[in-house]
Amino acid sequence: MEYRKLGKSGLMVSEIALGNWITHGAQVDDTIAQACVNAALDSGITTFDTADVYSDTLAETVLGHSLKGIRRESIELCTKVFHPTGTGQNDKGLSRKHIMEACHASLRRLQTDYIDVYYAHRFDPTVSLEETFLALSDLVRQGKVLYVGVSEWTAEQIKQGAALARELKVPFVASQPQYSMLWRVIEAEVIPACEQEGIGQVVWSPLAQGILSGKYAADKPLPEGSRASTTAGSPFFERLAGQWLRKEVLLAVKKIQPIAEECGLTLPQLAVAWVLQNPQVSSAIIGASKPEQVKENVKAAGVRLDGQVMRQLDSVLNGIVERDPRKTG
Repeated sequence: MEYRKLGKSGLMVSEIALGNWITHGAQVDDTIAQACVNAALDSGITTFDTADVYSDTLAETVLGHSLKGIRRESIELCTKVFHPTGTGQNDKGLSRKHIMEACHASLRRLQTDYIDVYYAHRFDPTVSLEETFLALSDLVRQGKVLYVGVSEWTAEQIKQGAALARELKVPFVASQPQYSMLWRVIEAEVIPACEQEGIGQVVWSPLAQGILSGKYAADKPLPEGSRASTTAGSPFFERLAGQWLRKEVLLAVKKIQPIAEECGLTLPQLAVAWVLQNPQVSSAIIGASKPEQVKENVKAAGVRLDGQVMRQLDSVLNGIVERDPRKTG
């Protein structure tokens, strides 16, 4: 494993992070979840990503239990706030009330005294940025949050947030967008804005919801047990990756396989390594439904792809890549 600074902050994160969206508390049982966390720790992963909304709050609980007994200072524990976690009118969004209550609930579920990076999971147009960042500022002053981040915010929203963060002396250091060989919408605006503000990218779905794993083939049924075929994963897969099930996309992905082999990598390893070639990416989040997947994908850490390989990939995927900066994950 190799490690990078998160933006211009002093916080080091592992190049590959373990996320538990859809898996913990839903797709896999607690025993397998524990095995995946153990495999991550054994592989040098120190950065763990979750959210209060994942699996109706169960994902945080499972992760907290799985990390129990681990030296807290040796890991970076990250979670998020925004999406509904209850039925009340204040159980969602980025109001001061919800942020404070959600943070305290996450701390209890994660069995920790503080969160390393606390993300605003989406932008909330119904609440002033001043209210949101003042609440986050107070959590930082209280020592319950060390750093602040956002997920799937536009470049303009990030700039406005960064201005407030400077005023309030809040360490706003992370952006968590979707990013992969197929989904590059952040390259035009979000990455330049974040670079200017000293904000690093912790990217999710580097495998494009599994499309870049090679498990999906043209003119063949969905593989049993895949995210697309499970009750927990299929709604998200359809929304986020349904567009990639087109024949021309799957045939292009098949053409990437020999490129990966020439690099001595599996297709998933190549996909993860690709996002890490961007110097503005601090870490890539992987998910896993079994520990073997963790052990395999961490081998992408430290891989350097030369310019010829990057150009080959661009050539194969020409006309397929989504680049529209108006789109979000």
